Amino acid sequence: MRTIGTSPFGLRLAAQAIAAGEILAYPTEAVYGLGCDPLDAQAVRRILAIKRRPEHKGLILIAADLDALWPFILPLAPARMAEIDASWPGPNTWLLPARPDTPTWLTGAHETIAVRIPGHPIARALCAAWAAYGGGALVSTSANIAARPPARTALEVRHRLPSGPDLLLNAPCGGSDRPSVIRDARSGTVLRG
Repeated sequence: MRTIGTSPFGLRLAAQAIAAGEILAYPTEAVYGLGCDPLDAQAVRRILAIKRRPEHKGLILIAADLDALWPFILPLAPARMAEIDASWPGPNTWLLPARPDTPTWLTGAHETIAVRIPGHPIARALCAAWAAYGGGALVSTSANIAARPPARTALEVRHRLPSGPDLLLNAPCGGSDRPSVIRDARSGTVLRG
């Protein structure tokens, strides 16, 4: 596992690694996340294998802005979309209807997909660097084996996932004690608080 800093150069290296099919660990508001290009089935399935997470559960996508999420989601009524957009950037994940061509390795057994624009500056900068490189959204799932505590530091990523990501962005998490809230975008129902 290579470690890089979060300078603009480091973020460009991270975007190149994503384009090459690599998996990276990066800080978010509460925990380290694992990410890759969501359209790279092999990379996504490597993340699922590292986590020992079943594919049918689906994954979260993060992006620098709503435009990067449109290829994966169907819009709701304009007022509802405005409310969702106003909750970002921040630790608010929304389940939106997935476009029919969204890969099942992202949606799992669901007709929705979880999306978020993170509030953590490094996670957002990573998304922006990936978008500038020609990408869009990124997979975002906690850096841990399924059902075990997520890593909150770079050292914990190394210890808990020794065969894990290819690249580690070394920076502190945002200090939140809980992962993002997940809500159903149609009803507003909180699914994870």
